[in-house]
Formats: sequence, C-alpha cells, structure tokens
Amino acid sequence: MRLAELGWDDARAREFAEWAGQPGIEPARVAIEFNHIFRVLGEHDDLDVTTSGRLKHQVGSRSGLPAVGDWVVVRRRPGGTSGDIVAVLPRRSWFSRKTAGEVTDEQVVAANVDVVFVVMGLDGDYNLRRLERYLLLARESGARPVVLLTKADLATSRETVLDEVVRVAPGVPVHAISPRLASQLPEVQQYLRPGLTAALLGSSGVGKSTIINKLAGDALQRTREVRASDSRGRHTTTHRELVVLPDGGLIIDTPGMRELQLWDVGEAVKETFDEIEALASECRFSDCRHRDEPRCAVKAAVEAGTIGADRLQSYHKLQEELDVLARRQDARALIDEKRRSKVMHKALKAHLKTKQIGRAHV
Repeated sequence: MRLAELGWDDARAREFAEWAGQPGIEPARVAIEFNHIFRVLGEHDDLDVTTSGRLKHQVGSRSGLPAVGDWVVVRRRPGGTSGDIVAVLPRRSWFSRKTAGEVTDEQVVAANVDVVFVVMGLDGDYNLRRLERYLLLARESGARPVVLLTKADLATSRETVLDEVVRVAPGVPVHAISPRLASQLPEVQQYLRPGLTAALLGSSGVGKSTIINKLAGDALQRTREVRASDSRGRHTTTHRELVVLPDGGLIIDTPGMRELQLWDVGEAVKETFDEIEALASECRFSDCRHRDEPRCAVKAAVEAGTIGADRLQSYHKLQEELDVLARRQDARALIDEKRRSKVMHKALKAHLKTKQIGRAHV
C-alpha cells in the first residue's frame, strides 16, 4: 500500500516489469538528494542510496541522473540499509533549468510532478517578470501551474495586484493567502489528493516551508524571517525534499533559486505570452519579431494600450535569452558528439588490436 500512496500505479508496474523478481531489486521513489546521496522511499522502509557507476556511464548527462520525485530501480546491498540506483523509470513530467554559471547543462529540479505551486510574496518579492519565468518553467514541465500569492496583508492594493497577476498568468488559478493561517489551507489542499505530487517554486522567504509545515501539521521544515531591508529570504531550505502529507498527497519543497536560467521553454512561451502569440498571426510578416517591422499587430496593440510595453519588453528579453541558449546547446551537443566519437574510435582500435594479438597466438 505504501507505494500506492507514493504515486505507484499499474503503468509504473509495467515499466518495472523487466526488473521484477530479481534478487535484491525493488522500486522506490527519491525523496531527498544531498551531495550525491539519496534517501528513497520503498514499500517497506527508507534507504540511503547512491547512483551506480554503470548508470552514470549510461546516461551521459546530468539530466539523466536521479532527481527528487523520480521513480527508481534500487539494488539493496547486503545488510539491507543501503543500496544503489541502477535505473530511473521514465519521467511523466519534470521541470528543468540551466545549471548556474557558465556550464551549459540541464538541471532537473524535480520529477513526476502533477501540480506546481508558484509562490510569490506581496512584499519586496513581488516581481511580475520573475513570475513569468517561473510560469514558463512550470508550464514546460507538463505539470499544472497554480499561483499562490503570500503575505497578502502587506499588499497596498490587493485587487490591483491580483488583476496584474491574472493578466500575466492567463488561465492559471491565482490565490492570495497567508501561509501562517490554518484557515486558508483549503486554498492549497484542494489541489492535493492521495498519490498526487505537488511542488513549490519561488524565492527564499516567500513562505514555502511554512506552507508545508501547515499541511503536514508539524514543523518539518525550518523557517526564518526575511530581512526587513529588502524582504529577501535566508535560504532556510537547502535541498529538495519530497514530503508525504498525512491527509494524502505529496509535496516537494525546493530551495529559493538565486539564479533561474531557463532551459527548454519554447512551447511554454506561447502559453505564457498568449496575447502576443495570438496577435502575431495578424502581423504583415509571418516571421515578425515585433520590433521594427512595419504593420506589426503586436506593436499596434502596445500603442493602443491593450498590451503593456513592459510585457512586450519581457517577451523580447526571453526570446533573446532562448536564442543564446540554443546556440550554446548546439555547441555543447557538437562537443559531446566529438567526445563520443573519440571514445568509440579508441574502443574500436583497442578491439582490433586485441583480435590481431589473438590471431598471432593462433
């Protein structure tokens, strides 16, 4: 029964079938990832595991390694308290970002998520441009996005703020809550049920850990007050963690992201900026960039005030960022292909040399 509570179903059982029945092999779900060591939840107990060397060699990139929320195949070691992850079952959804820094690689933040709560505070954290980026991340994941606006009591004009957020998040449910008030828990609980997984995304100090503590009925996650000077959080949560809730459902807490660099959100841009995408078909040129081109329907809408100039500016900025990322990804793919070809060439050369030695001995 425990696997079902964690989200296991018949489809997962079919994916696991090729390993079923092998000694010491069992399915589990990744709950915590910390310095390449994982805590996984199994049918009967929890295990501390690491990734097998063979799996690391097979996946070839960081994105193929286990992430919080993944269903994995575990080989239990003698003694029964630890093991190795030998395979990752197919992901139904996942949200990724570019790794921080100059390295062009994909980092999977969480996997197999059904609902993504995008959490933003109505204090100094309030930033519509950042919200757009989080929505892109959530939509591209394949999960359902929901916006939670915390610290609603600090908003100078709550209705105005809600209108702004609804315009930026078309079609997305938006709720203004105070995480410390248990009476407002139903706003979040309506999206949770047994076997369903949610995740919390947002900056530090917006109340993600407080929300989990209220849902779990216990102080599972440490919380600290934000700095009064700039409403910035203190990064109380330092690692991603999958929490099983007492009333059913699971929720993943994530650390506040200092750097949210997008990875592959091309299709999600159309949903997040749907008003711009809808007008684009009315532009004179099919490849209109909505900059200096004549008879641009989008620019006309900005001049008429039906689309905000800052909204179009944000759209342009994201398109530029995605163009740069695409070029870097192409360059990285070329480097990886050359590396694979070199390894294969060396392996083939070694194989032919071994055959020649064998023939010589004959």
